[in-house]
Amino acid sequence: MSEVTHILQRVEHGDAKAADELLPLVYEELRRLAAHRMANEAPGQTLQPTALVHEAWLRLTGNENKKWDGRAHFFAAAAEAMRRILIDRARRKRAVRHGGDQQRVNIQELDFAPGTDDDQLLAVSEALDKLAVEHKIEAELVKLRYFVGMTNDEASEVLGISVRTAKYYWTHARAWLYREIQAAAE
Repeated sequence: MSEVTHILQRVEHGDAKAADELLPLVYEELRRLAAHRMANEAPGQTLQPTALVHEAWLRLTGNENKKWDGRAHFFAAAAEAMRRILIDRARRKRAVRHGGDQQRVNIQELDFAPGTDDDQLLAVSEALDKLAVEHKIEAELVKLRYFVGMTNDEASEVLGISVRTAKYYWTHARAWLYREIQAAAE
C-alpha cells in the first residue's frame, strides 16, 4: 500500500492532519494534471494551473463525504473537480450578465466623422442630448471632437481635464453613443 493510499484512508476516517500531509505528496502530480487540462483550453485563458490545483484541492478536501478507494480514485476525483471548475468558468463567461451575447466592437473603427448623411447626424445629435443628461463633460468632449475636430489633447485643455481622462471619456462616450444609436434604429 502506497503512502498516498494510507494517508487517503486516514483522511477518510476524519484525520484532519492527514490532509495536510497529503498535499505535499500529490501536489506536483496534481499540477501536471492541471497543466494538461489547461493545455486544451482556449488561448487567452487567465486561469493558471496552480490556481486550478488550489481550487480543486479546496473542493476535494472541503467535501464532508471524502471516500477514495486509493490513489487512482483520488486523482480521478481531482481531475473531475478540475473539469467542473473549467466548465463553471466557461458558463460564467458565456452568461449574458458577463457579456456572453455581446460582440466585440473596435471603437477605433467606428466612424462618427462629419460629412455623414443627415439621418446619422440627427441620430448622433439626439443621442448626444441624452448623453449630456447623464454625462455632461463627456457630451462636451464629443462635441469638441466630433463637431469641432479637436484632438483629445486639445479638448482636454479646453475642458480642464487630463488627457488620460479625456481618452477615457471619449472611449466611454463613443460606446455609449453607439449603443444608443443602435437602440434607436431598432
